[in-house]
Amino acid sequence: MAKRISVVVSQSPSKNPAKRKLEEDIVAGLLFENGIDVTIVPNLYDIKPESTGMLALQQIGGNVVVVSWLFERAAHWILDRNSITGHVGQVLLKNEDEDEDEDDAERGGDEDDKDRVIDSRPLKNRKIYCLDLKISNRAEDFIEEVKRIHQENAVQVVGLGDIINGGVSKPAAAQMPTALGDTVSPPDDGGLDQSSVVNRVEESGGRRWYPVIDYSRCTNCMECIDFCLFGVYGVDAVDTILVEQPDNCRKGCPACSRVCPENAIMFPQHKTPAIAGSSDGVASMKIDLSQLFGAPAEGKSAEEIAALERDEQLIAAGREAVGMTVGVPRRHEEKSEQSKDDLDDLVDQLNDLDI
Repeated sequence: MAKRISVVVSQSPSKNPAKRKLEEDIVAGLLFENGIDVTIVPNLYDIKPESTGMLALQQIGGNVVVVSWLFERAAHWILDRNSITGHVGQVLLKNEDEDEDEDDAERGGDEDDKDRVIDSRPLKNRKIYCLDLKISNRAEDFIEEVKRIHQENAVQVVGLGDIINGGVSKPAAAQMPTALGDTVSPPDDGGLDQSSVVNRVEESGGRRWYPVIDYSRCTNCMECIDFCLFGVYGVDAVDTILVEQPDNCRKGCPACSRVCPENAIMFPQHKTPAIAGSSDGVASMKIDLSQLFGAPAEGKSAEEIAALERDEQLIAAGREAVGMTVGVPRRHEEKSEQSKDDLDDLVDQLNDLDI
């Protein structure tokens, strides 16, 4: 039985030579590593559900490593929305800030009693490891991390020798349709079942812009569907929120991400890291969302900024602006209307003492 693992290299949407060289150096470095199959696809965020590239990804079985120019969260949930599911695999190659955020999240996990959508969703019994190419400009760093993941967590599949002797079906990589592009294998070194396979998907579908939901944070509160007036969101058969019409989204508008109380909505190509899927700020929601998402210094709230962004898109589409009158949560107002409890009374008494 030969250990194998699949690695997906998602290319940058730009043709920046430095980025392209890093991608190709990683592929070249993995080519002669035993038991690693590499699939090269266009920018993960831009691939359409019915495309050849997505078909290639959906055919991959077992553990998979995704190397892209996206934040880890964004890459994982883009795959998830295209029915490529699995548990989050822990990677060691990441920013130091992200390590601290994950530690904070683990410390606060026991206190979170909210029901998350992911708790009721079946996941494929495998791990998906996402590596962010923005972390390092050294191909060796990514190659070593892939080798580490392969060594510790690779899935066992039937080797080529077993196919010849036993007449069983070929591994998924060997069944990949020729439409995916060139298939490259390194020279035979006597271990045919260990050879790497590289499949390159060449297709162009243009740049896309749509929200991606992180179901590990989403509580299905429906504030996004109430806020969005462009028909982007919908619900499935069990009334779970989903991005139903992604191409209805207005390019460049991240407004719905600002009104999400759990920071569960990402726009992977946005210039602001927190909106693009960075783990910064996810561990603790006590921070000021208006500052997290880059609100102007005038003191406008995240909801006010979102309403302004939505109005801009409504006007651009030939519709009337609605401001804060439609779909904007009144969390602060509702909180102020609640009656005071014993703790509030105690605080008032301490204030009166003027200590």
